[in-house]
Amino acid sequence: MSQSATGQRSNRAATRLAFLVAGFGIACWAPLVPYAKQRLGVEEGAFGLLLLCIGIGSIVTMTFAGGLSARYGTRRVIVAGGIGLALLLPLLATASTGLTLAMALLVFGGSLGSIDVAMNIHAAEAETASGKPLMSGFHALFSIGGFAGSGLMTALLAGGFPALGSALACAAIIVLLVFIAWPRLILTRNRDDGHALAMPCGPVVLLSVLAAVIFLAEGALLDWSALLLTEQGHVEEGQGGIGYILFAVAMTAGRLAGDRLTTGIGDSATLLGGGMLTVLGFVVLLACPITTIALSGFLLIGLGASNIVPVLLRQAGRQKVMPVALAIGAITTLGYAGILAGPAGIGFVAQAVGLPAAFWLVAALVFFVPLCATRATRRES
Repeated sequence: MSQSATGQRSNRAATRLAFLVAGFGIACWAPLVPYAKQRLGVEEGAFGLLLLCIGIGSIVTMTFAGGLSARYGTRRVIVAGGIGLALLLPLLATASTGLTLAMALLVFGGSLGSIDVAMNIHAAEAETASGKPLMSGFHALFSIGGFAGSGLMTALLAGGFPALGSALACAAIIVLLVFIAWPRLILTRNRDDGHALAMPCGPVVLLSVLAAVIFLAEGALLDWSALLLTEQGHVEEGQGGIGYILFAVAMTAGRLAGDRLTTGIGDSATLLGGGMLTVLGFVVLLACPITTIALSGFLLIGLGASNIVPVLLRQAGRQKVMPVALAIGAITTLGYAGILAGPAGIGFVAQAVGLPAAFWLVAALVFFVPLCATRATRRES
């Protein structure tokens, strides 16, 4: 094997580690949430406002992360973001005042936002160097990292380890993974693309809107699917999370097979088929009165949506209107805004016309993905 091929394999492995770190890091926080709420002794409403700090921090840094990656290279931004996640986890496990937790969550979200943008830019560069689809597989590692992070943190806490000790153990793993990836990440040439903000233009506008729609749908399932299932009488309250579990498993499986799929049928067909399958999943979930069949809708949604965002990011790497780093930064930022703002919007719609009607609206928005599949991939060779 040539040195070039060996280097490409090393770069791909490092990129997978970056995605694994991001998924692992954010998932480690979820089991710590009840402990943080108990330490502060605040009500749900006030604590919910504190949790918004993660999203605010992420969006703020995502806005600039594309420009920073272009100017200083993705390696530095990925490493800084990963180390930031590790440093903030112990503070999240011990913060005892609302102000301290808010500041920690802002910086934690900022670290997540920076590594999220930079790793996707790095993934586009690694994919371009290899000449074959890799983006779906990279994103599968984010999901796997999420399972591993939440699982390990939960196991440590359930085993009697204190919150701080559990957070330190998980932080040590993050640091180890970052330092393994560090020398293997692509050392891009520093370049000044003339912009600091990731504002979409040209074809990137459509790619960003479609990404926001898919992230909105994912946010809807995360925040509202349990209530939907219980309101429709499919499951009891304690089993409401089964829908999102099915969705997450199906999405991970779809991404693990996604690179082979897009190699075989192309990006346009992947968007078309994935979008239609996602819409079908919503129809099954909302229209079928039989619980088993209705739950299968989550599997269809997960499989259908699994490769849409990776394809959109790949197209951002191919377009020539914007610098790639800024284009991917714009898509990631608007997509994340969709996953944050979408569930709140669904709440307002549900209050007016009911939760099932709000989910039908989400399905209608997702239908724009297959409608725009050809236009979104018209540069595909």
